[in-house]
Amino acid sequence: MTKQQLIETLATETNTTKRQVDHTLTTLVTIIERTVAKGEKVSITGFGTFDLGKRAARRGVNPQTKEEIHIPEMAMPRFRAGKRLKETLR
Repeated sequence: MTKQQLIETLATETNTTKRQVDHTLTTLVTIIERTVAKGEKVSITGFGTFDLGKRAARRGVNPQTKEEIHIPEMAMPRFRAGKRLKETLR
């Protein structure tokens, strides 16, 4: 499902306009991004948790030159599904 399809479905099921749903969805995503970027968790009970994980530094290989390179540690966004979502998908 694309963002546009999600907006259309939400607008239909909540009997609101697509413009209102788009604004709400965009605001929700922005809040989640901002909160996770600060290193905090966003938990939606039953759905899941968004948080920030770390990917350890490692060695890699440049595919063009075959030269070994160092890839630094980096922060990665994570999502862990909640109990209700897991049970729904079983």
